[in-house]
Amino acid sequence: MRRLILIFSLAFLAGTANAEPPVTSEDELGILNPKDTGREMLRRKIEMGVIDSVTCSLGVNATKYDNHELAKNLAKRCAEAGYTKAMTWVSQMENNSLGGDYSPDEAAEWDRRAAEAGDPVGRFNHGLNLMRGYGISQDVELGRRFVDQAAEDGLEIAKRLQGAEYDLDEVTPDADNWRYAPLF
Repeated sequence: MRRLILIFSLAFLAGTANAEPPVTSEDELGILNPKDTGREMLRRKIEMGVIDSVTCSLGVNATKYDNHELAKNLAKRCAEAGYTKAMTWVSQMENNSLGGDYSPDEAAEWDRRAAEAGDPVGRFNHGLNLMRGYGISQDVELGRRFVDQAAEDGLEIAKRLQGAEYDLDEVTPDADNWRYAPLF
């Protein structure tokens, strides 16, 4: 009996291994057998304007495909829809020239928006930007207040900065000091 089950199982597996994938077709009624994973699925969702928590959470996959323009497009749409994690993601992309030009002003603006929406990472990043005068006018005291709010929210790195008496080298060592010099 076991041999018979083994033979049927092997035959089934051999048949499925040689099976052709379903054909995808599109007409006025929609897409038959759309690709449900990968880059094409993300691109299709962006084109269709599908912005929801699941789609936004998949956005990091676009950077894994080494397509920063697609990732940035999705992140911006998610950020504009109010997803605060996407706001900090767009800030990071603007700050590192991913999917476009380096823009400290845009990076700081997205951190500000995330902070005002109550995101702890946004509050921390906005506080750092204010303390440095990076992409925004320098205001050390206001920056510390944002860091304090992030620490109250439980963000460990904000607590660490407080414990270091707001010494910025504690959380961002000197590798990027050139970047954070005030621009004016």
